[in-house]
Amino acid sequence: MEDFSLYLPGIILAYSAFLLGIASPGPNILAVIGTSMSLGRKSGIALALGVAGGSFTWAVLTVIGLSALLEAYSSALIAIKIFGGFYLLWLAYKSFKSAASVQDMQAKQLAGGKRSPVGYMIRGYIIQMTNPKAALSWIAIISLGMKQDAPLWVGVSIVVGTFILSILLHTLYAVAFSTPVMVRVYGKARRYIQATLGAFFAFAGIKLLLSRS
Repeated sequence: MEDFSLYLPGIILAYSAFLLGIASPGPNILAVIGTSMSLGRKSGIALALGVAGGSFTWAVLTVIGLSALLEAYSSALIAIKIFGGFYLLWLAYKSFKSAASVQDMQAKQLAGGKRSPVGYMIRGYIIQMTNPKAALSWIAIISLGMKQDAPLWVGVSIVVGTFILSILLHTLYAVAFSTPVMVRVYGKARRYIQATLGAFFAFAGIKLLLSRS
């Protein structure tokens, strides 16, 4: 129980960073939104499940890679946290910049013609796995939850928890944005959402840079 209370704050912070990262639409989210708006809920959900699968793969690879690196070089955690902290600060800058912009998000249908649900799922997986920002994001997210000599269950809980959240939230995007009303509502609230995201990313980045373990 003592170990659980020791690692729980980091796990919650990792979940929070993941959730707010999804709230700030990137290429994968915009693809889900655009597909749902153009082709309907079914195609959007299929694409969303593919994106969630790609997110799960990145999470697993990151946990395995960081665990192996820390096992070989215990001091590597400091460098990882410094990198993750500065990356989160960069995300904060991008969020504040987006909040200051009057330009709405631009979601459009994927090129290449209409596909089957399985085809959209595969496309979603490819979109996520070929997005270099996804790898950087996962390094930052995992480093928020990992401490020196953290047991295996910490990494597993982050991977499993974020995978469940990824399925739920990406699917929610597909369902919600299949209706024009939601697009307008999000458009009106976008700048406030981005400003909130910027504040959180700045907080998480500074916390990671000041972390000692």
